[in-house]
Amino acid sequence: MLSLATLGQTGARRVVTVTRGRFMRDGRCQFTRFSESHYVPRTRHFRCFSATAAHLNASSSATPGQKTPSYSYVIIGAGSAGCVLANRLSEDAHESVLLLEAGPKDMLLGSVRLSWKIHMPAALTYNLCDEKYNWYYHTLPQAHMDNRVMYWPRGRVWGGSSSLNAMVYIRGHAEDYNRWQREGAEAWDYEHCLPYFRKAQCHELGENRYRGGSGPLHVSRGKTNHPLHKAFIEAGQQAGYPFTDDMNGYQQEGLGWMDMTVYKGKRWSTASAYLRPVLGRSNLKTEVRCLTTKILFDGTRAVGVEYTQNGQKKRVFADKEVILSGGAINSPQLLMLSGVGNADDLKQLDIPVVQHLPGVGSNLQDHLELYVQQQCTQPITLYKAQKPFHMVKIGLEWLSLFTGYGATAHLESGGFIRSRPHVTHPDIQFHFLPSQVIDHGRVASKIEAYQVHVGPMRSASIGWMKLKSANPLDHPILQPNYLSTDIDVWEFRECVKLSREIFAQKAFDMFRGSEVQPGPQVQSDADIDAFVRRKADSAYHPSCTCKMGSPSDPMAVVDSNTRVLGLERLRVVDASIMPSIVSGNLNAPTIMIAEKTADLIRGRPPLVDPEVPVYHPPTLNTQR
Repeated sequence: MLSLATLGQTGARRVVTVTRGRFMRDGRCQFTRFSESHYVPRTRHFRCFSATAAHLNASSSATPGQKTPSYSYVIIGAGSAGCVLANRLSEDAHESVLLLEAGPKDMLLGSVRLSWKIHMPAALTYNLCDEKYNWYYHTLPQAHMDNRVMYWPRGRVWGGSSSLNAMVYIRGHAEDYNRWQREGAEAWDYEHCLPYFRKAQCHELGENRYRGGSGPLHVSRGKTNHPLHKAFIEAGQQAGYPFTDDMNGYQQEGLGWMDMTVYKGKRWSTASAYLRPVLGRSNLKTEVRCLTTKILFDGTRAVGVEYTQNGQKKRVFADKEVILSGGAINSPQLLMLSGVGNADDLKQLDIPVVQHLPGVGSNLQDHLELYVQQQCTQPITLYKAQKPFHMVKIGLEWLSLFTGYGATAHLESGGFIRSRPHVTHPDIQFHFLPSQVIDHGRVASKIEAYQVHVGPMRSASIGWMKLKSANPLDHPILQPNYLSTDIDVWEFRECVKLSREIFAQKAFDMFRGSEVQPGPQVQSDADIDAFVRRKADSAYHPSCTCKMGSPSDPMAVVDSNTRVLGLERLRVVDASIMPSIVSGNLNAPTIMIAEKTADLIRGRPPLVDPEVPVYHPPTLNTQR
């Protein structure tokens, strides 16, 4: 528990009220308050321990005589949600916050330039393809995808996956959040979520009903003005789709320019936006390279966590709440390791059951995507930029000025369309890239080519994850069940056909060479289906494994206040609590979830913006 008020301003002699605590023999903490005259060098906080903490500390394996620290809030994971929570909860000076991260900081010696593999937008594939900042997960072989094992990179660094992702800022559609409400997530409909998207955001185009203008998360548009991006947007209109000037605003449907979390030529992760600016707060402490292995319970009340750091086992206590923000894999994994999950599965691993919640690890959802690639007849793609000489030149410009081809992830245009008539809002997403990507970027591009990343947004295939063992170091078993329903197979077939149709428009005439992928020989439905099984890959959007819902839902894990059902002082706040996956990328929604939950934790009235206008197609009788 945090005792003692702030003592005064730097260098001032103050008469202050001091509260001191000491442990009694019966385990209680007795407080004494009195006035003193002090010369105060700087603001400090003093901390004593609750009786529960003292009891658990006495029974722990910690070094005898070594006291276990205690904080108001202990947050597990300094990722897209954890950094937001650390910032917002430490705004209250009377609260103390500890943020634990399994990976390292996102800067070497405090330098963006020395950590260019994270902060240079164009360098994103480096960290997607090695284990330094990456959990490097893999799924089980996928029965409906030629038994392929799918690669899932997830961030293990300050900023989490916002330090590894492609920096695409997409919120999803308003109807995604209205669906959440119907699925039992009370007050998580669009009118309750939009204000928190705005609160987080500082868009370079300025504030309006949909965009934020003063939040910590800087959002920008691409600066390359590349002719192939222009051709893609124009081709979409020629194919009959509308232009949208803001797919995060009034109208998601259509093709247009995408928003990116890039600021002044640098990746703007949640570590950059939320964490590093507040590291000077005296009530915020961070620890890195520490793997949280167990939540500590006193009955059904979470009181702290156990973690390992530098080979040592440590404990820390939370006087108010333990908050899991490890993401859609790590948060359910930690719950199960701590005895919260399906009781039968836990007993098989000899893990004592604290709370039977069969939904933990269930309801796993992800986005699959594939690349439709076309050879380019003009030397204007990023092919030459990936040659060693040009990479050095691009790198030097970025290191000196934070400008040029290194200052963008190049996914500057994209869009959303409907796959068929009578679909109420877009269910297919495009990301266009003036380059060729092979095997997650682990293989260099071979030719001058451009491509569109395309995939369905609301798959009917649902998976699960389970513990491999009771060892926290073992990666869990991941089973997404990709392409396990007929409608998913049909939607991917349409993705290929509709992408080809856009690439066949007049806007691409001056650039279009032969089709690289799937290839001109792939024409029949059976051939397209085989191509999808062979080439589709994860878009890196695992989610929904600790779903939010009504306490009457047997598969719900957290309630609408993000509190774990049946337990006290324990929350999950990350993409795992989504009731169902949104129609778009997940970083922006995860940040919104954390912003909204911070207000819930602090007891603040929820923000709401009723009756926000949202685009609806003039008719649902046609696909476009």
